[in-house]
Amino acid sequence: MKLPEILLADYEYDLPDGKIARYPVEPRDSSKLMVYRNGEITHKHFTDITDYLPQKSFLVFNDTKVIPARVFFTKTTGAVIEVFLLHPEEPTRIINDAMQQTTFSVWSCMVGNKKRWKLPETLQCTLQIDSHEVFVFAEWADYEQNWVTFRWESNSPKAFSFVEIIRALGEIPLPPYLNRKTEEHDLETYQTVYSKIEGAVAAPTAGLHFTDRVFEKIVEKGIGHDFVTLHVGAGTFQPVKVANAIEHTMHAEQVVYKRELIQNLMAHLDSIVVVGTTSMRSLESLYWFGVQLLEKGVINQDAHEAFFIAKLTPYQDYEKTPTAYESLNAVLDYMRLNGLSEVMGETEIMIFPSYTFRICKGLITNYHQPKSTLMLLVAAFVGENWRIIYDEALANDYRFLSYGDSSLLIP
Repeated sequence: MKLPEILLADYEYDLPDGKIARYPVEPRDSSKLMVYRNGEITHKHFTDITDYLPQKSFLVFNDTKVIPARVFFTKTTGAVIEVFLLHPEEPTRIINDAMQQTTFSVWSCMVGNKKRWKLPETLQCTLQIDSHEVFVFAEWADYEQNWVTFRWESNSPKAFSFVEIIRALGEIPLPPYLNRKTEEHDLETYQTVYSKIEGAVAAPTAGLHFTDRVFEKIVEKGIGHDFVTLHVGAGTFQPVKVANAIEHTMHAEQVVYKRELIQNLMAHLDSIVVVGTTSMRSLESLYWFGVQLLEKGVINQDAHEAFFIAKLTPYQDYEKTPTAYESLNAVLDYMRLNGLSEVMGETEIMIFPSYTFRICKGLITNYHQPKSTLMLLVAAFVGENWRIIYDEALANDYRFLSYGDSSLLIP
């Protein structure tokens, strides 16, 4: 497996601080929209997007919901310890199940002011939930790995779930490049209107532009849509610090696919437009899961066959790479044989120039940081014209990054 060298310096552009959108526009669908199609660029507003989607387009959204992942404890000394939830470890690594725990949950975390929190000290605070006092405790499960055990108890006859605890205790984490504190409006504006499955620590921001009004237009146009769930991790903000981007460490993110989604994909393989880079990574990962099933001949194995797409899985040498239909059908066969209505796994797929897209024909996305893995993904999708697109956005006062404007890219 010989890979090209991906020099990060080739994916740099000048992003003035004033171009970074620190607050969203209101209403959210009034943002600017650049349409890039077959090399031609048109400037519109997001409310116009249904007029520019290809006929018979099928949209795929990521319905993950951002959790209040920043949790603060104040010690009796006055020291503040910030615990940033990354992903659950015990008693389950499945995010949806971890959110429903009612007594304790162990999470891998980033810990701010860690030197002030010594073993075996327990941090604690008191919350009010539904007029009941809830006592929350945090203690080290593994100091070296930054695993933290959360426990809680109350005098309520109702057992509170972990997601209820962090809703009351935590704070929505904004991207570090916004360089501001979370404000009350962010609780709403930093979620998509269709967010449903709690577990992300960052929003799938391409979807922030969609409103009920836009969805009504989608229905009127006869454009189909469905949802995948990829819980966006903090690794999405991790800067690339190596000259050759392929050496960058990608963090795994949990993803869930329902049987109906896979069937819908198979019925619309010529017209799938993904909303956001997380949806794109999810669907392309699904293709490679099917490839692995066919390559390893494990379709008849039990439902515990690991679904894991490594960073460089797509770039390995395979005897044969199946069509998208064949790959997705292998996943369906696997699900049928194992009585599954959904399949869950983890992906750390890295998409960079030289990648061949198997499922995605169009991409709705915001404007990304220079020298980032998302910039590489966009460059892989539209080729060298990414520079023309970004120069055009800068020249026409588009707003960049998470709260910024949008683009519809159809190579």
